[in-house]
Amino acid sequence: MPKALIVIDVQNDFCPGGALAVEGGDRVVAGINTMMRDAGAVILTQDWHPAGHSSFASSHEGKAPFEVIDMPYGSQVLWPDHCVQGTQGADFHPDLETDRADMIVRKGYNPAIDSYSAFYENDHETPTGLHGYLRSRGMTELVMVGLATDFCVSYSAVDAARLGYPVTVLRDLCRGIDLDGSLEIALKDMSAAGVALA
Repeated sequence: MPKALIVIDVQNDFCPGGALAVEGGDRVVAGINTMMRDAGAVILTQDWHPAGHSSFASSHEGKAPFEVIDMPYGSQVLWPDHCVQGTQGADFHPDLETDRADMIVRKGYNPAIDSYSAFYENDHETPTGLHGYLRSRGMTELVMVGLATDFCVSYSAVDAARLGYPVTVLRDLCRGIDLDGSLEIALKDMSAAGVALA
């Protein structure tokens, strides 16, 4: 089966020194570059927030990063400002071989709604267009790597499984934030959805 490699958010702000750094986030880059060489298609996702995005704690008076609030589409973790459009923090890690990408999916650009999944915004209804692209390319199986395991990777993998793709998450090429046990929850959610954790 033709396999697509989905590389989730390997961006400066999620790597050490970034605004929302994931511990060891930069350590996945070399392995991901190796995986790209044999993939049927390579898709990179990129968090791409406008300044003042509604998911930023700084957009809500009196709120601190990592607090949770209710939004029209459900509960929302409030994040430090990160991956703001056009900033160095939003750029891909400099060692990531981006020239190998067939497609880049930018997400989170709607100021009113966050977007973790490569397939849908957080309302679980508004598509990114990735599903249609994969179908048109004849990609029937997905492998996912990147940052962070317990948010954007997990949401992407669960959505992919719901759309009918056999999907494997390579845990050694992912890193998690682990916010109040979020990593364990994400692993359980992925397993329950039929995602293979390798």
